[in-house]
Amino acid sequence: MTITPPALSVFEALESEVRSYCRGWPAVFDRAQGSHMFDEDGHTYLDFFAGAGSLNYGHNNPVLKRALIDYIERDGVTHGLDMSTTAKRAFLESFQNNILRPRDLPYKVMFPGPTGTNAVEAALKLARKVKGRESIVSFTNAFHGMSLGSLAVTGNAFKRAGAGIPLVHGTPMPFDNYFDGTVEDFLWFERLLEDQGSGLNKPAAVIVETVQGEGGINVARPEWLRALAELCERQDMLLIVDDIQMGCGRTGAFFSFEESGITPDIVTVSKSISGYGMPMSLALFKPELDIWEPGEHNGTFRGNNPAFVTAAATLDTYWADSQMEKQTLARGEQVEQALRAICEEQSGTHFRGRGLVWGLEFEDKPRASAVCKRAFELGLLVETSGPESEVVKLLPALTISPDDLDEGLRTLARAVRETA
Repeated sequence: MTITPPALSVFEALESEVRSYCRGWPAVFDRAQGSHMFDEDGHTYLDFFAGAGSLNYGHNNPVLKRALIDYIERDGVTHGLDMSTTAKRAFLESFQNNILRPRDLPYKVMFPGPTGTNAVEAALKLARKVKGRESIVSFTNAFHGMSLGSLAVTGNAFKRAGAGIPLVHGTPMPFDNYFDGTVEDFLWFERLLEDQGSGLNKPAAVIVETVQGEGGINVARPEWLRALAELCERQDMLLIVDDIQMGCGRTGAFFSFEESGITPDIVTVSKSISGYGMPMSLALFKPELDIWEPGEHNGTFRGNNPAFVTAAATLDTYWADSQMEKQTLARGEQVEQALRAICEEQSGTHFRGRGLVWGLEFEDKPRASAVCKRAFELGLLVETSGPESEVVKLLPALTISPDDLDEGLRTLARAVRETA
């Protein structure tokens, strides 16, 4: 496919230099449906990006679109802050019936604002309020958002530097397998907690991703997560699981921590919770932690009612039974087989992942970006992740067909071969 980059336009003339995705994908997109995007010149792209995990059910999913159109056409409430609305009630009932109750999860639901970093900020703020301590422990290569509190528990040096001020009250610890199995899990962390001379302030909480997406698709083992939960309980620290990108079915189960059998104290959810790519986030926490005063944490756009509508439709359509989880795991096996074949053919490559989040790592680190560039030229949208952008990250929609998934994997294999 021959693609002519768009000429100097209003994007270059008016938009800030901070823009990024458009640099790797130099096209002007016009339409999207399912797992495909279409630019204004008529080119078709297979989407293995899914809005950075915000479109788990594809672009313009017809079931969700119908629910949204019906709601708008009847003049349903669009903006409601934290007022009670029929749309919010329908979402909460669906979330309770389809997600919380079947999993015996006791969580209260908080709407902290429209984005993932809003949910993280609320979680950190609540943990500090509950425990009366300031310090939060995070993990190497973590990513939790771009606002100051979230950046303080994020590992990436480039993103942290953008804060422009010291990022305090956060302490990093080694993520699972950080030392390639040569050091006992949590040896360093627990030693610091117990040593009165370590200089580590007693943490209020630990925040963790079960799969580090931006960090390079680093997958925590279930036994590591269980040991972390036990350590938190033993040391009187709250456990926060950031499920913003890996929740909503991305790893198979609705919550990514389900496989490990743990019940975090606080869970942050965003990205695909609305189902339709509309801004929405949740902070979930055990009832005994709900010590907020009314209005103590608020935000103008925490009541995105159209997002409540599509979120309820998503849960009722895809999460009333276990079919979505089974399908995701089956598609994941399809991806795993294809990546294994690529790594057997190409030396210096490694793969890892769960469900429908996978990473293809290159020892020759700049090659990952070259693969993504060539994939775009071939009509496939994939991005890089990892601290040095050394991993090609695969995030196809959970609803992708086996044929489309196979086509994208063949295109990826071709891009890898042609950049060797």
